[in-house]
Amino acid sequence: MTVWRPPQQIRVKVIGLAWRENRLLAAEVEDDSGRIKGVRPLGGSIEFGETREQALHREIREEIETEIRIVGPWHLLENIFEHHGAIGHEFIFAADIELADKTLYDRDEIRYSELDETAATARWFGRDMLRDAGLDLYPTGLERVLSRWLD
Repeated sequence: MTVWRPPQQIRVKVIGLAWRENRLLAAEVEDDSGRIKGVRPLGGSIEFGETREQALHREIREEIETEIRIVGPWHLLENIFEHHGAIGHEFIFAADIELADKTLYDRDEIRYSELDETAATARWFGRDMLRDAGLDLYPTGLERVLSRWLD
């Protein structure tokens, strides 16, 4: 298992909000012991010289090997967080997306590898599933911009 700590710098990231009805595609986030503590939509860092659109297309292609179409407006979140005593700081651009590979919508579990070869699992999560399992949605503040999850 890889022990992750946030880098001590501000990072700029993108995440794609893929939906299957009212369920959001999100990867499991583990703590140091391997316990799932929350979920986060797929995406990653914007590289120097890359637009947010280019970064989102690249990140999803790298993670689950499909092209996407950006179908919603961009939301910007600032996330200052603590992970096992280390402070992280990131700005995240988030947008609704559609997956080109429609077979991914039929799968309840999508296994993939991060670039560092860390195994990862994404699933379709409903708001109620997260509450019932006691899981957090990352980044903090994302739930407020998810119009499909508003009561």
